[in-house]
Amino acid sequence: MNTLILEIGIAVCLVAAVGLISNKLRVSVIPFFILIGMVLGEHAPDLGIIDLQFKDSRPFLEFMGRLGVLFLLFYLGLEFSIGRLIKSGKSIVTGGTIYVCINFITGLLVGWMMGVPFAEIMVICGIMTSSSTVIVAKVLTDLRRTANPETEIIMGMIMFDDLFIAMHISFLSGLVLSGGGSMWTVVGTCLLALGFILLFLVLGRRMVPAIDKLLQVKSSEIFILIIFALLFTTAGFSETIHVAEAIGALMAGLVLADSKYIKRIEQMVLPYKDFFGAMFFFSFGLSIDPMSLGGAVMWASIAAALTILGNLASGYFATRISGMKKQATFDIGFTLSARGEFSIIMANIGKAGGLNPIIQSFVVVYVLILSIVAPLLTKESRNFWKLTFGRNEKDKLKALPPPKTLNDLERGLQ
Repeated sequence: MNTLILEIGIAVCLVAAVGLISNKLRVSVIPFFILIGMVLGEHAPDLGIIDLQFKDSRPFLEFMGRLGVLFLLFYLGLEFSIGRLIKSGKSIVTGGTIYVCINFITGLLVGWMMGVPFAEIMVICGIMTSSSTVIVAKVLTDLRRTANPETEIIMGMIMFDDLFIAMHISFLSGLVLSGGGSMWTVVGTCLLALGFILLFLVLGRRMVPAIDKLLQVKSSEIFILIIFALLFTTAGFSETIHVAEAIGALMAGLVLADSKYIKRIEQMVLPYKDFFGAMFFFSFGLSIDPMSLGGAVMWASIAAALTILGNLASGYFATRISGMKKQATFDIGFTLSARGEFSIIMANIGKAGGLNPIIQSFVVVYVLILSIVAPLLTKESRNFWKLTFGRNEKDKLKALPPPKTLNDLERGLQ
């Protein structure tokens, strides 16, 4: 008996259930989606008509996961704007550069300690440099910190990191997805990916007026069909020239970001991004054997600790460059430590290129640790600051002469 639809229904029910649980607990939903996938699959009991191993539906669930990657990157492109990055100011560009460099170097260090080949090291660097936009945005909203002054710095650094992610994915496409070969083959594929990005941006932006004319329709059905046609055609074409399909989806989003219908596009695409994004994490969990994680626990734990320390250093430099109070160091550092969707996308590129399976185990443990720990640390960041530096600041305050104005007091604490 064909149970495909039933299995899909059960999978969606389980994903919805763990989503409700995470919402009640007010924690990131991403680790719940991954964990429910991991505990099912091949190790789940076969209950007859209710197949928790998802034997019939596994290929379809994996395809839904691929769609999740496309919608995540497409939506990222819709929200990304080079103009916004420039307007954010020199401090964010400088802080973002420091953030990327520190995390990339820690990735090099971890990869070197693990003793894996160069391609695997580059994937690990991408995994450890890719902050989770989804988790960061949710944490800032849940903690009601969106109006805080440090939030602008955090989102600016996230935006800069997203720009790095796009470039690193194109580099990994050449390095990992080119099928090996000589160094010149890899370099050629990397240049092809970069050329595809630049050419698509130049030609795509010139096509925006024509696309806007096509989108001048009241019918929601026709409107979304045009959007999906651009998304899937671009992603599919990029895959045929050995450029990651995620880059094609990102490019489609970047082009449509200049459309005068951007708000309508975002509103219509958001439900698809959320649904298929959830299935992406679930299908990723299904592909992981929990018994294979033991060898990666130590390295992932070390990597997570280095990520938190490195991001605290990034937060410190960001506050110094922007002239903010040093108390924001922990707010920025802990918030940016969250890892999630983009780290998994990097690992999937490694899997598609046939790299060492330890990359998959590493990213599972690494993402689970930081997607849980980082939001908790962010919630208590002010208390951590008081415990660490509160006494020193009180002593410093006592040593100051009586302030004449409030500005004098603030200047003395800086």
